Amino acid sequence: MSLRARMPLVAAITAAFLFAGSAGAQNDDYAEAQKLFRAGQHAQALERVDSFLKGNAKDARARFLKGLIFTEQNKTADAIKVFNSLTEDYPELPEPYNNLAVLYAQQGQYDKARNALELSIRTHPSYATAHENLGDIYAKMASQAYDKALQLDKANTGAQTKLGLIKELFSGSGRSTKPAAKADTAAKPAVVAAATKPVAI
Repeated sequence: MSLRARMPLVAAITAAFLFAGSAGAQNDDYAEAQKLFRAGQHAQALERVDSFLKGNAKDARARFLKGLIFTEQNKTADAIKVFNSLTEDYPELPEPYNNLAVLYAQQGQYDKARNALELSIRTHPSYATAHENLGDIYAKMASQAYDKALQLDKANTGAQTKLGLIKELFSGSGRSTKPAAKADTAAKPAVVAAATKPVAI
């Protein structure tokens, strides 16, 4: 059983609030990178965000966008590296932790996903999406435990019932998962699941 194709990691805080913008001509590169990202032109968006980052290497918004671009390009290792770096430089921001959780969950690394979500919640205790995603991770971990119990004892009706309830819980949830997407847009962070993607801008 897998969690919803995309576990919702929705942030309640807007990107403008979390990621302070930089002024100047280079901001045009950032704005254009966002526009290209939204249009699905990820390679061009990456070029623009890299151009912006040359003069603003520590800009959280642009680095976050770069992580989202890598995620959309299925460059998971690069995306994880970007989001990890953001958590080191800006440990007070919950969204990078949230997006890490999405990526870890996609890889089946549920302990790492859980830890990332717990850090997200620690930085922002009212981050409802992180709480929901944490519940989804616990459900996924429970599903694995019930599966293992049934492998060891196929007659275990308690485990069968509980596993069935978890599968039913996620079978009809037409939600799509996306990691926390912010950066001057009120995009909502994404959901964690087997086919989860980080939140996009």
